[in-house]
Amino acid sequence: MTSMTSMTSMTSMTRAALVSGAFVELADALVGEYDVLDLLHTLVDQCVVLLDATAAGILLADHNGNLQVVASTSEESQIVEVLQREAGAGPCIDAYRSGRVVTLSDIATNGDLYPTFQAAALSQGFQSVHAIPMRFRPHTIGALNLFRTEKGVLSAEDATIGQALADVATISLLHERTARENATVNEQLQRALNSRVFIEQAKGVIAERNGINMDEAFQRLREHARSRQEPMHTSAADVISSRVMI
Repeated sequence: MTSMTSMTSMTSMTRAALVSGAFVELADALVGEYDVLDLLHTLVDQCVVLLDATAAGILLADHNGNLQVVASTSEESQIVEVLQREAGAGPCIDAYRSGRVVTLSDIATNGDLYPTFQAAALSQGFQSVHAIPMRFRPHTIGALNLFRTEKGVLSAEDATIGQALADVATISLLHERTARENATVNEQLQRALNSRVFIEQAKGVIAERNGINMDEAFQRLREHARSRQEPMHTSAADVISSRVMI
């Protein structure tokens, strides 16, 4: 019979392997002419796999300091991100502005400070949120946001892993090639934001064409881009212009 100690050890090894795998996948996304959006989507996907989160999303600041939604694991979390961005208030926005983690363990009870965010989150079934600033020394470029359908805070271990994943992605963005100068950083972030527009349009085309939801449409677009080893925005432009049928 397997002892309780052995079972605990196996569970720990499995989690350690998953965490290692997440960082390996992020590293793989950085090889060569990497796709910034693919890196960010890899980050949010891994957060849901590894952490006690139902959904995850990323807000990045453009060259004017305005936050934009650039990655999310579901349409529900994207809706919440967009609404709080438009309202200019929410835990994710506060995390970006303050450079500190912002946690709401019970959105229904403690979210009164952000009424638009509170209503949007509850309407999509989210009960708690953990917002992590994406920062490196003086630079704060956005926020990684973990949504949960259960009340309560993330465990200390999950919060630490989430912060580490956010830090790796932030450093990768800031140090990509000649991104030491602010102008280059802003240019790269702006490219990601501009690419997002094409991707959202392509998702709509694919969803309408195939009678599927937006999440499935995005997965098909992402798989097509990866199979052709091209940036997602290139595949998206081909879909919009009908050069490619997905």
